[in-house]
Amino acid sequence: MQRRAFVVTGAALGLMALLAACSPASKETAAPAGETKLKLATDWRAEAELGGYYQALATGEYKKRGLDVTLIQGGPAVNVPQLLATGAVDVGVGSNSYVVMNLIKENAPVKAVAAFMQKDPWSLIAHPDQGVNSIADIKGHPVLLSDASITGYWAWLKAKYGFTDDQVRKYNYSTAPFLADKRVVQQGYVTSEPYLIEKEGKVKPKVFLLADSGYPAYGSMALVNDSLIASNPAAVRAFVEATAAGWKSYLYGDPKPGDAAILKDNPEMTQDVLDQARDKMRSYGVISANNGQGDIGLMTDERWSAFFKDAMAQGVYPKDGHFKKAYTLQFLPKGQ
Repeated sequence: MQRRAFVVTGAALGLMALLAACSPASKETAAPAGETKLKLATDWRAEAELGGYYQALATGEYKKRGLDVTLIQGGPAVNVPQLLATGAVDVGVGSNSYVVMNLIKENAPVKAVAAFMQKDPWSLIAHPDQGVNSIADIKGHPVLLSDASITGYWAWLKAKYGFTDDQVRKYNYSTAPFLADKRVVQQGYVTSEPYLIEKEGKVKPKVFLLADSGYPAYGSMALVNDSLIASNPAAVRAFVEATAAGWKSYLYGDPKPGDAAILKDNPEMTQDVLDQARDKMRSYGVISANNGQGDIGLMTDERWSAFFKDAMAQGVYPKDGHFKKAYTLQFLPKGQ
């Protein structure tokens, strides 16, 4: 259930056209008369953390705004930045702020038009009886991290807490190493891994959401190619407004339509996992800090500037990184 943040390099961009041609997203069907056809690629398999998109599709929020949206389910074989950069899809879900900044670094014509997670859900998870009562206490403990996490928020953790690279251990997307060694800390989404650890290991872990300690990245961003912004801004605005309505309905209304669509797309998902993830998104304020009143999809210049300054100070991006090319505020939902 973990998302993987793809790192886009110059060499990878050179292969994108070939990869996109082989993608399921390249299959075309005719849009109904009067509707704008959009292909949406999600950043991972169907799950509650993508519930707003599925809910908007299932409840007709896209259609009522003149959009015919085809959802391409993400996963290990679906590289959203590649599909976006080649125009194989119209909209992609970016897991975090690093995704779009890496695209801008490679001069890809892509922008974030909304951030549907006000808090990036990444967290560090520790055993309850090891004296780890804050993120600072993790210093010196082995930490299980994926490659994407090492090139992402690990730099922020090192700068803020003095963590060192000799703490890093390879994360293999299994809870087994964590459960086998009480000193080990592992990465995870606050909405999924803690629940699985408690369910499988019969231990209630300590969970530290990075965003609550100042980590400034957004999550679940709607990323759009510059050409669509220029040619059909009304469709982009409609997509953002419909998705915001989908998220509000999924978290604060009846989530059954979205859940049914998720379970159909991902047979490995279960209802209990969806229910607890939705509860966590509400309680932690992942999607909205105001019960869906006015801040779903919100982005600000100040928040983007803070993220870029942090990443630049850590050497992730150069001083002339032109971070304002990574996003636009012109499509924020009404009421922002």
